[in-house]
Amino acid sequence: MRYPESKLPDVGTTIFTVMSQLAAEHNAINLAQGFPDFNGPKLLLDAVDKYVSSGANQYAPMTGVAELREQIAIKVQRLYGRKVSANNEITVTSGATEAIYAAIAAVVHPGDEVLVLDPAFDCYNPAIVLNGGVAVHVQLKPPTFALDWQAVAAAITTKTKLIIFNTPHNPTGAVMSSADLQQLTELVRGTDILLIGDDVYEHIIFDGAEHLSFVKYDELYQRSFVISSFGKTYHVTGWKIGYCVAPAHLTSEFRKVHQFLNFCTATPLQYALADIMAKQPQHYLQLPEFYQRKRDLFNQLMAPGRFSGIPAAGSYFQVLDYSQISDLDDMAFCQYLTEEVGVAAIPISVFCKVPPKMRLVRFCFAKSDETLKAACEKLVKL
Repeated sequence: MRYPESKLPDVGTTIFTVMSQLAAEHNAINLAQGFPDFNGPKLLLDAVDKYVSSGANQYAPMTGVAELREQIAIKVQRLYGRKVSANNEITVTSGATEAIYAAIAAVVHPGDEVLVLDPAFDCYNPAIVLNGGVAVHVQLKPPTFALDWQAVAAAITTKTKLIIFNTPHNPTGAVMSSADLQQLTELVRGTDILLIGDDVYEHIIFDGAEHLSFVKYDELYQRSFVISSFGKTYHVTGWKIGYCVAPAHLTSEFRKVHQFLNFCTATPLQYALADIMAKQPQHYLQLPEFYQRKRDLFNQLMAPGRFSGIPAAGSYFQVLDYSQISDLDDMAFCQYLTEEVGVAAIPISVFCKVPPKMRLVRFCFAKSDETLKAACEKLVKL
């Protein structure tokens, strides 16, 4: 028997799985994979128990339970000033990754080009390839990883169907500015180019900055899929629940794909999320302060050492330069950190098609203070 030719010949196990497995094997502190080591809010967890016990355990509607979609609509209007239809513009998904795949699959045809900004989260490229698209990579320049709009404009052709933006950005922690949004608006005006706004860290933004979602800007929203994550917001990444907000004409196409990827998402978890959104809206409003304190603690603890870097503007990741410590490439350095130092991190080069010259690694600071102190105590000795 001849085995089928791989549709993703260049894809192996994700770096997150590789580094988390290595961390487990060496009993290292895992600052690699992006998950908190603390639990979600008690109100949320208690609500799950309530809905499981009361029998909310059958299929949810394909689009998401009505109560949750209504709460998302309330939040969107409260934060971004747009009144969206809970019925026609909001879809609950089994994680942001599913939503990203569904959005790409809904609009990308064979031969279409999709602009990806490197370093880029690793689920983008495979989704493009599996749907016959061509990923066109535009490299952001370290150390700030600010958008190079000349490079973005130069990469656009008559085949460009879609551009994917992620802000706050994983893995670098960079954040798009109002000037960036203006540049983007001018760039796509008069074209048929669509957008994905990967907003999974929308509530984790620092130093008084405002998250500038495409939802806020009508000219951008009408061509956008805007994707968010409950896992990041409520410290429950293992639940894998996200959602997509898009104008009705795009939502209709999105749902055609979504219904056959994962018809619906866990029912009691959706009801529990609706409860906490209604009863504790202050939770997501307080996230910037909550995570900025962790960012600042991490950087303060790391200050005596030889790592260097610019404090993250958003997300719960801090990128640091290790060039004063080692000449190893970033993958080898992360292996060394995990096996010999006892702290796992993520290399930045794996998120780039053609990595620029850099010695940068990503640490996750969504951890308890005790975990951060224990990890930094090891790292500052290098």
